[in-house]
Amino acid sequence: MEHDGDNVVLCGANSYEQRFYFNQQFQSLPESIKQDLKVMCVLYTEDVGGILLLEFTEDGTLEFKVTAEESDYLFDEIGSVLKIKQYRKEKRELLEALEMYYRVFYLGEELENGAMDK
Repeated sequence: MEHDGDNVVLCGANSYEQRFYFNQQFQSLPESIKQDLKVMCVLYTEDVGGILLLEFTEDGTLEFKVTAEESDYLFDEIGSVLKIKQYRKEKRELLEALEMYYRVFYLGEELENGAMDK
């Protein structure tokens, strides 16, 4: 599994190489979810620049990790914060479902009663 420190990378996009990366360990996700993730990551890097990774922490929380080259004066730090805030709001259900998926299938946690009723 692709790791970044203690975190597991789900996917990411790089504006410098104009590439999208998807961790094949998560190949079992539905195609529509993979496409949503691709669109989200690529649009982020097109709008803001830099590199965006979506990573699962050790406890299964999905985090947005942003980096930019020091010499990248076009990277929009304020736009980055706003875009991530927008994604967290608009894609809340998707992000929560991905966290649940990771916790159940990769961390071996049990589903709580009513967890699927949300």
